[in-house]
Amino acid sequence: MGEEEVRRRARPRVVLDTNVFISALLFGGLPGRLVSLWQQGKIVLLVSSEVLKEYLRVLSYPKFRLTKKDIKSLIEVEVMPFAEPVTVQTQLRVVERDHSDNKFLELAVDGKAVAVVSSDKHLLEIVRHEGIEIISVVEFLKRLGARQ
Repeated sequence: MGEEEVRRRARPRVVLDTNVFISALLFGGLPGRLVSLWQQGKIVLLVSSEVLKEYLRVLSYPKFRLTKKDIKSLIEVEVMPFAEPVTVQTQLRVVERDHSDNKFLELAVDGKAVAVVSSDKHLLEIVRHEGIEIISVVEFLKRLGARQ
């Protein structure tokens, strides 16, 4: 096993779909545990420009009552210092029912992720793509706990 594989196993590289990301950042609970995991360096949160744009778009929904300053602070303080940006070049057409979900798989492929953590049924029903698991928050945390 090479050094990169050891690092990859020690710090799983993950992609969070938008619902999981928003829940983790704003609502705590089980998804909220992901924030401390990426901030403590126990997981590597992968982001692409397209995924980040979607995160920002959804954070600006009126129902969340966040100002532009709040959103900027959340992203600059809670996320980006701990996230690994990935330039995505892969283009996929795997998620047929919601093509916009392909961006998470594209990021996962180019970012060499071990998992896409999702609550989206269109993603979850794929189960696995190119060795990358698509799993729920509960399942991801269970597996991560078993490895530590």
